[in-house]
Amino acid sequence: MLIIQQIHHGTAEYEETVALRNDVLRRPLGLAFTPEMLASEVDEFHIACYRNNELVGCLLLVPRNGGELKMRQVAVAESAQRSGIGKAMVDFSEHFAREHGFSEITMHARETAVPFYLNLGYEIIGDRFEEVSIPHFKMRKEIGG
Repeated sequence: MLIIQQIHHGTAEYEETVALRNDVLRRPLGLAFTPEMLASEVDEFHIACYRNNELVGCLLLVPRNGGELKMRQVAVAESAQRSGIGKAMVDFSEHFAREHGFSEITMHARETAVPFYLNLGYEIIGDRFEEVSIPHFKMRKEIGG
């Protein structure tokens, strides 16, 4: 059974999500978080997904102007990929966004993740660009408010 919930910056649960994000997203690119990067996340919504009390996924939601909520740092543990966890976290995020009055979710999706988000109703906005040394696309979905 999956449990998806908001956690808080600076807690032990937060530190566990930082480790997962580092393992899945940063280390493979030869990157690491700086203390300043992590400190800047204090005003973001932190979402964690647990299966059998084990952290298997996480993401961040950044409030923006005009009803926009930016999804970033979506990570699923390698052992749990392709098991519906990413979709469940996106569904949770869309519900969370609506509950908090946001009308759209945007993101910078890695090119390899674009088909996943297209299947969930997101659309590509603009041209391919490079971020953290790999190709990305800006994507969005209106979710109502």
